[in-house]
Amino acid sequence: MKPPEKMTQLCRKIVHVNIKWSILGRVSIFRRFFRFIWDRILVCSIGRRPVNYTKLARRDSSPVEGVVVYGDEDDEAGLSRVICNGYETDSDLVSLKISLLGDCQIGKTSFLIKYVGDEEEKSLQMSGLNLVNKTLSVQGARISFSIWDVGGDSNSLDHLPIACKDSVAIFFMFDLTSRCTLNSVVGWYSQARKWNQTAIPVLIGTKFDDFVRLPPDLQWTIVTQARAYAKAMKATLFFSSAKHNINVNKIFKFIMAKLFNLPWTVERNLTIGEPIIDF
Repeated sequence: MKPPEKMTQLCRKIVHVNIKWSILGRVSIFRRFFRFIWDRILVCSIGRRPVNYTKLARRDSSPVEGVVVYGDEDDEAGLSRVICNGYETDSDLVSLKISLLGDCQIGKTSFLIKYVGDEEEKSLQMSGLNLVNKTLSVQGARISFSIWDVGGDSNSLDHLPIACKDSVAIFFMFDLTSRCTLNSVVGWYSQARKWNQTAIPVLIGTKFDDFVRLPPDLQWTIVTQARAYAKAMKATLFFSSAKHNINVNKIFKFIMAKLFNLPWTVERNLTIGEPIIDF
C-alpha cells in the first residue's frame, strides 16, 4: 500500500473516533439533562425539597434527663408532646418520610389513622396513594412524619418510586389472619429495595385482636413464618392491632430511637398468644 493511501486510512480512523466521542458526549449531556428534569419532577410532586436530618446526641441517663414525655407507652399522646429542660422548644423542623406497603384490606389505613389521630394532616390524596403528616417534639427538635400509604393493588406499583424515595423507614405490613398477605411481603420488599436500599425495614402484622382467636397451632405456624421473613429482611417484627392500639405508637418510637440514637429500646417478646416483638 502506498504511503498516501495509508495516510488517508489513518485520517478516516481519526475522524471516525472523533465522531464516536462526539456522539457519546452528546448522549452523556442528554442523560444528565433528563436526570435533572426527573429530580425536579419528584421534588415538585412532593411539594418541597428533601430535608436532611441530624442525629440527636445520646444522653447518658435513662430516661432522658430534662425531658418529660406526656402519655404512657402505648397511649395516643405518647411522645406527641415533649418538654425539654422545663420549657417547650422551638427548633427547626426535621422531616422524616415513612412508607407503608402491603396488600389491600390488611389494615394499613386503620393503622395510620390510629397513629395520627386528630392531628391528621392530609397533604396528598390520589388514587392508590395517600400522604399524611404528623408533627411532634422530642429532645428540642420538632419532628414531622410524612407517612406515605401506598394502596395494595397492582395499579399502585407505579407509586412505589416516589413513595419509597428518601424514606428513612419502610413498613412492610400483612394481615396476621391471612397468610397469603404475608407471602406477598416478599414481592413488596423486592420492589421497594429497587428504589431505596437504606431505609430501616419493619415487618408489621396487623389485626392481632383477630389473630389471637386462631387455633394455637396455626398461630405458631404464622409466628414462625413471620420471624423467618423478618430475619431474611433484617427487619424488626411487630404484631399490632389498630383497634386496641397495640404496638402502634411503639413502632414509631422505635424508629425515632434508631434514627436519633435515643436511650429507648423495645423488649423482645416471643410468647405465642401475645403481641410478638422480634429483632
